[in-house]
Amino acid sequence: MKLLEQILNAKPHRLISIGPDDTVFRALSVLAQHDIGALLVLEGGKPVGVFSERDFARKVVLLGLDSKDTPVRDVMSDKVIYVTLAQTVEDCMAIMTDRHIRHLPVLAEDGSVAGFLSIGDLVKETISEQTFIIGQLEHYISH
Repeated sequence: MKLLEQILNAKPHRLISIGPDDTVFRALSVLAQHDIGALLVLEGGKPVGVFSERDFARKVVLLGLDSKDTPVRDVMSDKVIYVTLAQTVEDCMAIMTDRHIRHLPVLAEDGSVAGFLSIGDLVKETISEQTFIIGQLEHYISH
């Protein structure tokens, strides 16, 4: 399995984040603009939460809040579980399954944010690795 550092280096886009005092409406605009489902919430460069479409549906819409007046900090998931660059896809999938989450911030050794991974990123990597292994096995069997 690849280390998270290798996966992040292969990702085409940079980290997209939002601040805790930004409005939910602004967060939704950023999600739509980048066609993503969640944002890392940073304060002073440190992760303080995750805001997702699920947070919007459950904590804004269902509670009748106004997205233009509600700050992200009021509805974000604030129990940030993170991983490090030295961890593997398997580590992340185990954490996500155990904690019922879909996104993980990745921290560098110095505590800075190195990236943000979704369950989709991990599934894509797992499929890629399995495809490679199957190809190698087919080549071995046929020769």
